[in-house]
Amino acid sequence: MRLPKFVAQAALLLGLSLATTAIAGNHADYVGAGPFKTGPEVTKKCMECHEAETKAFMKSVHWTWSKKQKLNGKDIDLGKKNALNNFCVAIDSNWPRCTSCHTGYGWKDKSFDFSKAENVDCLVCHETTGTYKKTPAGAGNPDPKVDLVKVAQSVGKPSRKACGSCHFYGGGGDRVKHGDLDSTLTNPSPEIDVHMGGNKKMTCQDCHQGGKDHAIKGEAASVSIGSTKKIFGCTDCHKVNVHKNAFLNKHAKKIACQTCHIPTFAKALPTKTWWDWSTAGKDDKNAPKDKYGEKTYAKMKGDFKWEKDVVPTYLWYNGTVDRVLMGDKIDPSKVVKLSDAKGDRKDPNAKIFPFKVMKGKQPYDSGNNTVAVVNTFGPPTSETAYWVKYDWAKAIEAGMKAAGQPYSGKFGWIETSMVWPVNHMVTPKGKALKCNDCHSEKGRLDWKALGYKGDPKNPANR
Repeated sequence: MRLPKFVAQAALLLGLSLATTAIAGNHADYVGAGPFKTGPEVTKKCMECHEAETKAFMKSVHWTWSKKQKLNGKDIDLGKKNALNNFCVAIDSNWPRCTSCHTGYGWKDKSFDFSKAENVDCLVCHETTGTYKKTPAGAGNPDPKVDLVKVAQSVGKPSRKACGSCHFYGGGGDRVKHGDLDSTLTNPSPEIDVHMGGNKKMTCQDCHQGGKDHAIKGEAASVSIGSTKKIFGCTDCHKVNVHKNAFLNKHAKKIACQTCHIPTFAKALPTKTWWDWSTAGKDDKNAPKDKYGEKTYAKMKGDFKWEKDVVPTYLWYNGTVDRVLMGDKIDPSKVVKLSDAKGDRKDPNAKIFPFKVMKGKQPYDSGNNTVAVVNTFGPPTSETAYWVKYDWAKAIEAGMKAAGQPYSGKFGWIETSMVWPVNHMVTPKGKALKCNDCHSEKGRLDWKALGYKGDPKNPANR
């Protein structure tokens, strides 16, 4: 018996509605059994429903690793793609290793095609099994052992572990770079981070919101000049005059929330604070360990220092930084500040802010007085990779060539520093800094460095 037309239409609409609900709630019903041999095959499947989102994502810095910015009145293109640092220096000539944290597949050299949507890695953010991982030196491709069907069927909202798979491990390992971002934030106690470990169990995207266009809020000072519109983000959720004490609210006009509410970082695991490349290349079989059990030397990378439960360095900060860019002239007789906080006590947009200051030694072109780019990574057959031949001259020559930078053929060593704003590991409010933590004979703030004669609780020092 044939159904009346309106009944058939209703049944069809109901079926489509149920199917859509099933896909939205359970991607396994849509993904099916695969098979998927590569990451791009998974992405092509995702794009059957999410093409617009994928194309929008391709405009984000997570994909481009660069964006147009203004520095000292000049338009520049800056991001992880070309930023200098005092960890592994730069990604040029080291792509397969560095791009293992790119949200894409196959960035093995400078010819990578950023216009191919199928090279977007949806899984690195959206899989929920916890089993997805990229090959450490595989140019962003999935580890061959990953069950791509299983992880594709699991996709959902990003977890802290998914975000942390890259952001906790910057600089070559867990808790190396940031100090306030490490694997303890996967499932922290309230003492480590009250937002992520407290009653609300906040996720990264509760603050770092993106929406359908995937323009995730917040950028690291290591790859961004910054903006005063983004930096003091606590008031996105907390009202401006949040304290019952009016005196504290007055303080908050010139002191960042993070200054009092993140008394220390690297709370449970030590973070690297010094990296001296100049000592690399020696046999490290008997390398000593520090009080935390961390190795203080590695043949591949030189000498290290680690610190735990670190009291931050406090600087005036208006949300922007100065940067040394690739090719900039430097003064090798001084500490080269690859990044430095901008602002002072007279700046109406500046507040006293906590930082991790990373220090170290790294090579520079002593003929041109520029920071050297180094080819560290390469296959066992490489004639230039430092980690293969341990030849600084060849490694620097190859790195500078890959970066398109002139090289004089001579190199030396410079001491460098970088600032890393501390925004995570917020302590429970009862453990926030008290007046005497700063305003006492042994207070933690260097008042003279901040532009005062002394402790400003004395009116004569203001």
